[in-house]
Amino acid sequence: MSQQQAVAKPRRDVEALLLLVALGIGIGASAMVSLDRNEALGSGFWFQAGTLTILAAGFHVVLRLRASYADPVILPIVVALNGLGIAMIQSLDAATGTDAGANQLKWTAVSVLIAAAVLWFLKDHRVLRRYTFISLAVSAVLLILPLVPGVSAGDINGASVWIRLGPLQFQPGEIVKITLGIFFAGYLSTHRDLILLAGRKVGPLQFPRVKDMGPMVTAWAASVGVLVFQHDLGMSILFFGLFMVMIYVATSRVTWVLLGLVLMAAGGYAAARIFPHVGLRFDSWLNAFDPAVYDRFPGGSSQVVQGLFGMASGGLVGTGLGLGRPDLVPFANSDMIIASLGEGLGLIGLFAIIALYLLLFTRGFRAALGTRDTFGKLMACGLSFAMAIQCFIIMGGVTRLIPLTGLTTPFLSAGGSSLLANWIIVALLLRISDAARRPHATGPLPTGLDETVGTPVR
Repeated sequence: MSQQQAVAKPRRDVEALLLLVALGIGIGASAMVSLDRNEALGSGFWFQAGTLTILAAGFHVVLRLRASYADPVILPIVVALNGLGIAMIQSLDAATGTDAGANQLKWTAVSVLIAAAVLWFLKDHRVLRRYTFISLAVSAVLLILPLVPGVSAGDINGASVWIRLGPLQFQPGEIVKITLGIFFAGYLSTHRDLILLAGRKVGPLQFPRVKDMGPMVTAWAASVGVLVFQHDLGMSILFFGLFMVMIYVATSRVTWVLLGLVLMAAGGYAAARIFPHVGLRFDSWLNAFDPAVYDRFPGGSSQVVQGLFGMASGGLVGTGLGLGRPDLVPFANSDMIIASLGEGLGLIGLFAIIALYLLLFTRGFRAALGTRDTFGKLMACGLSFAMAIQCFIIMGGVTRLIPLTGLTTPFLSAGGSSLLANWIIVALLLRISDAARRPHATGPLPTGLDETVGTPVR
């Protein structure tokens, strides 16, 4: 038996034990909310606990049947974060009189079922490479939809990023980060050699040919378009950052990163000068504690300042999930949920959440390193980075490290479209990690098979 075959084990039993810990975190957080408020654990609590347990167990069974060698750590981390987010949202519901927690539980069920379906029917991630340019077309359509009359939900909180599906609202941009990740992975895995070999060398730097810069210019133009037409600074940074990291991983050339940073800086500076809403974001970041900026509406800094004071009041160990006044912060259950958790769980709890995210991202990168095909490496790396940069953008904005944007914190924030997109990303990462860790035959391929996609050559 080879060394790899001896090391590679399914480890689904390890995942089951970790799931028990993860469910304990999520369900225990909900219990803490009720106990801190001196409330009994009623039927609503037990319904939520049972629903989370059934969903986690069902997904675990799907992994045993369809992806037995998948990473055993990813699912427990996501279940813990998802359960913790529901508990925090329900805590805010009690203070604001809303019912966002029940809605989040419904979206959790829908998201887990769809993610399980992706795992069940997608037997090989390399099949997605066939849909490289279809993914680009889908991305373009989804980005345009919020601007189409009759479908668009209009301007909500200063951004036109929502569409209306009957009684529901959905943010297509959350799905675009998946379709763009598939397109970039397919395009770069096919054209990597051309990008590497062609171009002019100036000193230690290798610059690509102008025609090879087309994808980067297109990504830059798309990100600027999101900023200009949809007024969404966060998604604009996310889309362009996604492409930059994927082309760097594909080519290992700093030149692309330097060009990307120049284009990003130029676009950001021009947008701040031309579009008032972007300039207000930067002004409220740089001068947050100025009374005139704090009281300004719209574009004031009251949201981020109140979030900072909320986290400060949480101290080291927090006030408790059911206590404190996180409801004083606008959008406390979505954009500012990190500030709410910082008040409730304190610095220690917030660091624990960040540690979970870091572990999740590294497991995604580990899957990228382990898989044997370039497309899978790029897609796993891109999707993992998409979640990582989304966390950095929102956490950096809440802590005033960078300007605040309207992105959601993956798995924690209230929002069905974000939850659905991130669960699909988890399913894809699990599929890639299964391919990376699964023992493979070392003999020659059967006649007529294509090594790239694992299907008969046509």
